[in-house]
Amino acid sequence: MAAVTDNAIHPAFEKLRSHRISTLNVEVEEYRHKKTGARHLHLAADNDENVFFVALRTFPMDSTGVAHILEHTALCGSERYPVRDPFFMMIQRSLNTFMNAFTSSDWTAYPFASMNRKDFDNLLSVYLDSVFFSKLDPLDFAQEGHRLEFDKPDDPSSDLVYKGVVYNEMKGAMSAPTSQLWQSLTSHLFPTTTYHYNSGGEPDHIVDLSYDDLVKFYRHHYHPSNAIFATYGNIPAHEHHEKFEELALKRFEHLHVELPVHDEKRMFAPLRVEQGYAVSEGEGTENKTHIVTGWLLGHSFDLQENLEGQLLSAVLLENSASPLMRALETTDIGHSPSPMCGLEDSNREMTFVCGIEGSEPERRADLEALIESTLEKVVEEGVSQDRLEAILHQLELHQREIAGDQFPYGLQLIMSAIAPMVHGGDPVELLDLEPVLATLREKIKDPDYVPGLIRRRLLDNPHRVTLTLRPDEKLEGHHQQAVREALARRKASLTEAEVAAIVERAQALEARQLRKDDDSILPKVGLEDVPLQMPEPEGSYDAETGATVYSRGTNGLVYQQVVLPVPNLTNDELLLLPYYTTLISEVGCGELDYLQMQDRISAESGGIGASFTAKGRIDDVQDLSGYLIFSGKALSRNSKELTQLLKDVYTGVRFDEKERIREIIAQIRARREQAITGSGHGLAMGAAAQGLSVGSWLSFRLGGLAGIRGTKELDKSLKDEKTLEDFCASLAALHNKIRNQNRQFLLIGEDGQLAPMLDDLKSCWQGDVGESGEAWSMAPIGYSTHEAWLTSTQVNFCAKAYGTVAVDHPDAAALTVLGGFLRNGYLHRAIREKGGAYGGGAGQDSVNGVFRFFSYRDPRLAETLDDFDAALDWLRTESHEAQSLEEAILGVIGQLDRPRSPAGAARHAFHNQLFGRSAEQRARFRERVLAVTIDEMKRVADAWLVPEKASVAVVTSPDNRAVVEGLGLGIQEI
Repeated sequence: MAAVTDNAIHPAFEKLRSHRISTLNVEVEEYRHKKTGARHLHLAADNDENVFFVALRTFPMDSTGVAHILEHTALCGSERYPVRDPFFMMIQRSLNTFMNAFTSSDWTAYPFASMNRKDFDNLLSVYLDSVFFSKLDPLDFAQEGHRLEFDKPDDPSSDLVYKGVVYNEMKGAMSAPTSQLWQSLTSHLFPTTTYHYNSGGEPDHIVDLSYDDLVKFYRHHYHPSNAIFATYGNIPAHEHHEKFEELALKRFEHLHVELPVHDEKRMFAPLRVEQGYAVSEGEGTENKTHIVTGWLLGHSFDLQENLEGQLLSAVLLENSASPLMRALETTDIGHSPSPMCGLEDSNREMTFVCGIEGSEPERRADLEALIESTLEKVVEEGVSQDRLEAILHQLELHQREIAGDQFPYGLQLIMSAIAPMVHGGDPVELLDLEPVLATLREKIKDPDYVPGLIRRRLLDNPHRVTLTLRPDEKLEGHHQQAVREALARRKASLTEAEVAAIVERAQALEARQLRKDDDSILPKVGLEDVPLQMPEPEGSYDAETGATVYSRGTNGLVYQQVVLPVPNLTNDELLLLPYYTTLISEVGCGELDYLQMQDRISAESGGIGASFTAKGRIDDVQDLSGYLIFSGKALSRNSKELTQLLKDVYTGVRFDEKERIREIIAQIRARREQAITGSGHGLAMGAAAQGLSVGSWLSFRLGGLAGIRGTKELDKSLKDEKTLEDFCASLAALHNKIRNQNRQFLLIGEDGQLAPMLDDLKSCWQGDVGESGEAWSMAPIGYSTHEAWLTSTQVNFCAKAYGTVAVDHPDAAALTVLGGFLRNGYLHRAIREKGGAYGGGAGQDSVNGVFRFFSYRDPRLAETLDDFDAALDWLRTESHEAQSLEEAILGVIGQLDRPRSPAGAARHAFHNQLFGRSAEQRARFRERVLAVTIDEMKRVADAWLVPEKASVAVVTSPDNRAVVEGLGLGIQEI
């Protein structure tokens, strides 16, 4: 399909150029606003999911989080929409497919996407007013940024404490050692530029930001002369220009915006730094040190330098066959490679990082020697032509693939173009990689090219920092003591007038949070704007091969899955599944060892993998069925190779490389432990729901907190050779059980690719017939949970769960709408605005038959659990408006109609059928959602959400042990 273009030009804009990128099916148009100099990048495409994005270059020169707090506060009311929280209110009144705001290290962006034109225009009006005409109320700064308040707001005799949404968000974010590692490394790599500072804000520095500083930063940075607009979709550019001009730009003149943008001053000798990070007291510090080395490279916006940086990173670190990654995986210096490994190319100048985690501080010199000797060896021996071709193949595949299952595709394209626009490069060049890939193909023919890059960029580059981040059991206690003492001194120095002002501000903020704004001034869509249900892609079934085939516009890629029912597994075999599915693409196969397989996968595909999926019936969540899926994707020219690759892995994967398996388990453990503070709310909900259905129990045991603890125990046990041998034998036995199952196939590609794919499938799998064994099943489950999981975190994650119903039960629709209704009407205000958590809400999970309340990065604990119950009291006792119900219904419909990538939509349709989610069932559910009433929500809450029947789980710090024991929660150590 051709991109949509329009030759009309709005008089306020000048067109700079137009460039067709056929590999992306877009026409890139670049414009400049004549008066202010604002830039506009328009990606014209035949896609009705239109995306808007406006970015401001923001270069903070401290760690107070001014850009981040401004991003929050700008969305709290504007000139045209002087309500308290137009951003959150628009989420409820919209059919958006994406709405958010981001603070990067050197830009702040406000993006949204919608498939509905009326909705797009509504959101555009609110976003432009929020960005360019924000009210910046001091009370919003106090709520979103930071404020001093008494622990009991109206009692000056209680302790003085810091509160604020961003303050608590960053306490949570900076609890993760990896966040501290990255922040500390970049602060030393960039001693003089904006990247030296934490743009999100360091909690101890956030409290130094004044309201006046915020306003000053806003006036300097939030001006069209410092703005970059970007759009994607089928709305012509001149229609966007009309709106930009009318709603914002006509009111501005050109402003010369002075920003400290320059290259970092170069160091002439490597720097070595050692710092501590907090671990819980009594947790132990053995093998918990992170050691990383980072180099400063060239400009990210210079396409040649950028792609050379990507080539360098891929040669050294792409997979286990890459020399540096192999060295880091197999060394005894540490547990596993650092998650920091790779190229960071979003800043003005790129950084290349490698290192290890699970080490000891005294091993720093050993790691530096290992890195240096590995690089010298690569320079000396060179890199094979096949390997370099495989890397360029990956770059081409990545550029061609139409993503968009998690994030709108158009927004992904815009995000990849924004860095060069911010830094003065050419966004078109970065989107249209074909010419540069052709140049690189010529350059790699010279055997000295890549060795020369490694010598120049790394070995002979003195701008290098090695950071040792060691665990410290005393650090958090000292830090908290210092904060308490500083607040006590502050309180002691307060005058009577200052005490009164703090109490008055707390009262004024609460009154503002409870105020009912006139939201009629905000534009909205209503139920009358809800589109008919989107048609699902239809596949055809080929009986001879057992393949379901979907013809989709995949831009030259093919996708393939081998799908088989889970055989009857023991409990021990079931718990092996996460390791089995991860290891499938990481170990040897047939005659090839794991290193040779890594090369083969990289050369022939865009990656392969395995996954396990299980769901209950649409009318009974306790009746579970499950499938194992072997998946792969490739450029269409490698379709035959992909089919053979999946067949070979399916039949010949090996679990006899014991050291390799031990390494991968160590890596799985590290990744899972690091994910706790980032996804604590999901883990808390999983723990709370564990006993309410078999699906919830399985999620908790395989991927939840019990799974993380199990992985830690497994990793420790594999140090014993006999245990390792038994584990490998168990994996091999499990594979033999799995590969004998009856199977079916899923093929996705463009029209001309499907017939050859089917032919390849027939010839490749000929004579290999599976058998129908005993089906896997699990006994129903039912128990309540009251648990507190302790880990190193400065904030809490709270959850309550109730057993409810399956998706086809008549009550499922009302429970689903109820989740959004409680969030919009009560929980957002109580948990986020008043409580200071980064987020909170509720939702029905009809796959597992549970309704769950949650909070995210929450300074409170018992009070939040009480708020979950108070939300139900509010539902039963308050009178509610029809509009609130309509907004909650719109939110559910928006989720149901969320667009997917062409391949993703086909996969979704196929897997729906696999689990009995027919088009008729989903239409029935949608109709029930649209018909939900307030009385029905009250009825289902009374029937299913009875506080005495709640299961509770929290993820919190060991400091709160006495608090959670007082709440009657059992202690669980991760």
